[in-house]
Amino acid sequence: MKKIRVLIVDDSALMRQILTALLSEDPEIEVVGTAPDPYVARDRIKELNPDLLTLDIEMPKMDGLTFLKKLMAAHPMPVLIVSSLTEEGCDTTLRALELGAVDFFSKPKLDMQAGMEAQTEALIAKVKAASQARVIRRAPRPSQEKARPYVLKSSAMIKTTDVIIAIGASTGGTEALKEFLTVLPPNTPPLLITQHMPERFTNSFANYLNQLCSIKVKEAEEDDRVLTGEALIAPGNYHMRLVRDGARYRVRLDQEPPVNRHRPSVDVLFNSVAECAGANSIGVILTGMGADGANGLLKMKEAGAMTLAQDEASCVVFGMPKEAIKRGAVDRVLPLCEIPSAVLQYVELHHYRRQRSH
Repeated sequence: MKKIRVLIVDDSALMRQILTALLSEDPEIEVVGTAPDPYVARDRIKELNPDLLTLDIEMPKMDGLTFLKKLMAAHPMPVLIVSSLTEEGCDTTLRALELGAVDFFSKPKLDMQAGMEAQTEALIAKVKAASQARVIRRAPRPSQEKARPYVLKSSAMIKTTDVIIAIGASTGGTEALKEFLTVLPPNTPPLLITQHMPERFTNSFANYLNQLCSIKVKEAEEDDRVLTGEALIAPGNYHMRLVRDGARYRVRLDQEPPVNRHRPSVDVLFNSVAECAGANSIGVILTGMGADGANGLLKMKEAGAMTLAQDEASCVVFGMPKEAIKRGAVDRVLPLCEIPSAVLQYVELHHYRRQRSH
């Protein structure tokens, strides 16, 4: 069995020791070396040719972001960010994902040894997922430059309750969602999004997207109305469900047990949309590890919704779309760049059919 060869890059000797011990517990992972700074890491990469790098952001001599940018230009490879997640750190982590990191793992704030040991299973799962990732070379536009949105022709006539767009994503999803949302016009029907993220991170992510998009993007709050031109992102550690309130829709948040080991869970969102919106909905499953969302997307399809999945070639990790496709939950499989226009075309068609029926 070929092991996943990991190089650990962190300025803390204690963290290098902890990560080495925890990852070495898994028979499928081999820690081939460690490095205290990016300069040593550069030499170790040439010497050891690892499959994956774990990378701290705050390091001496050269910060992790600068190193990541140079690495992705010269020697693209899967990188898992392992760093403290402060409010400022959320923005830094988003930048790392934009530069090409596959995923991130949050260091505990207190009692590093015990905190890391408690999260060993999650850490190992992220390393395994990241090692399978397709590292996509990106030429990102400047962060504050807005994309040119598509045009939704029947803008004046589309009502809030015409269509609900539900989206699920995990590993690789932050960049996929950015590409998806930044081209949507201001009159896009309401979007509900579950992206696997920890607490505090979702608010920073929503604010980041809001600066780039023509629609409004915000972290969902309990009892938020579901509105045209607005995307609601499930908060970290909370499930988000769609509920009907008379002729309108709202969202409800709860901390019921994780589903598929996730909270928020894509299945929870999709199941609620299937129940409340049925055929007046579109389900989209994007890049991610595991199977969360596959059963919920099938329920949406059985309720009459249009369902779409991102194709393997454009996914960082094809796990979630692949599982949904295997279960017969997907109407169309498309490259990420074609999904926004497919969604809007369906919205137009749905609106036209409603007009004809009246």
